[in-house]
Amino acid sequence: QVQLQESGPGLVKPSQTLSLTCTVSGGSITTSWLYWMWVRQPPGKGLEWIGTIGFSGSTSYSPSLKSRTSISRDTSKNHFTLQLTSVTPEDTAVYYCTRDLGDWGQGTQVTVSS
Repeated sequence: QVQLQESGPGLVKPSQTLSLTCTVSGGSITTSWLYWMWVRQPPGKGLEWIGTIGFSGSTSYSPSLKSRTSISRDTSKNHFTLQLTSVTPEDTAVYYCTRDLGDWGQGTQVTVSS
């Protein structure tokens, strides 16, 4: 079973860039046909897909967040990273990384506040 672990700062100031890393163990992010995603849950709301990076390195993003989102990976470290620019308090959420919505990290709270 694959294990995923999110890491990054829990507090980000408005207008800054949110950066999170998902470290994967028990499997390779380059394994064929696996897709790695970032998902978030704002307080009191449902899950929201942010974006995906596939086994080949191809990416896709939520249309509503695309202009501010970048997902990349480091295959030597077996991790992938989320960057969300120009954050506002509306970006406050628990952020999760997941493999194909099957295996999930425990989630990390990110608060956007000055």
